[in-house]
Amino acid sequence: MSLVSALQVPYREARDGFWGDQTSTLNWCEEDYNISYYCAEVVNTFTNLVFIYLGLKGMHNVLKYSHATIFFFAYLGYIVVGLGSMAFHATLWYSMQLADELPMIYTVSIMCFATFGYGRSPTARFLLGAVLVGVAAFVTIYYLYAKDPVFHQLAHTVLLLTTVARAIYLTKYEVRPALEKRNSPAVANQRMDEITNLALSGTMMFFAGFVLWVLDNTFCHYLIIARKEIQLPWAVLLEGHGWWHILTGLAYQMILWQVWLNRCLDGGENDWMLQWTPWKSIPQVVPRPQQAGSWKKSQ
Repeated sequence: MSLVSALQVPYREARDGFWGDQTSTLNWCEEDYNISYYCAEVVNTFTNLVFIYLGLKGMHNVLKYSHATIFFFAYLGYIVVGLGSMAFHATLWYSMQLADELPMIYTVSIMCFATFGYGRSPTARFLLGAVLVGVAAFVTIYYLYAKDPVFHQLAHTVLLLTTVARAIYLTKYEVRPALEKRNSPAVANQRMDEITNLALSGTMMFFAGFVLWVLDNTFCHYLIIARKEIQLPWAVLLEGHGWWHILTGLAYQMILWQVWLNRCLDGGENDWMLQWTPWKSIPQVVPRPQQAGSWKKSQ
């Protein structure tokens, strides 16, 4: 008997659950209560822990290194998204679905404010904040009325792509010229490589997660058959929505991209460093060793 076959555990046959009938407008490819009576979608629930861990790590670094306060709220939103998603997938209640989806809009709105508001006057930042609050309020009210998941997905995508497009513009047309003006070509190129690698890896992970999300929805019937054949615990590897959580959680690097951009725009690229071994460690922006303890808060 092989190790794989020895550890195979069948799914639950019963589909009754502690939280009662589904009231959410969405359900995913993980079969309801197939692992536990107390949790509707076990894999989809617990893969959200990556949001909570990375959100806490990000908040800790913002406080420890005095990064711009707006990023504290961005990481806090990241945690709220993770907690809301856990509650949604555990219960499949409509109220918990809202606790998952609406914070996604609010968190990306915070990142949009951080990206477009950098270096603006107080008046411009106030007006930008008012516009984004209005957008978030409109999305919330319309979504509560229409209960259309496609509308929510489109709204989130538009806000996210707008934020990423602005970050790309800042990287190319403001950060690069500033780095080249203040530093030698070698140093400027090194800093730009760090920024680019961080942005690309975060974007790639988010895109990979999206592809798996689509495949999970498209080929759900075949995935269910395969998971029942493979059985637990190996079958959890075929839970595409769980991989979506993990990969989009790791794409927190897109927030860190903004943190690193801010430090470079502040002229602090030689006081700060991107501490990161790609694919082996969680990146963070920290003071360079000779500058430890002497940093100042970015505005």
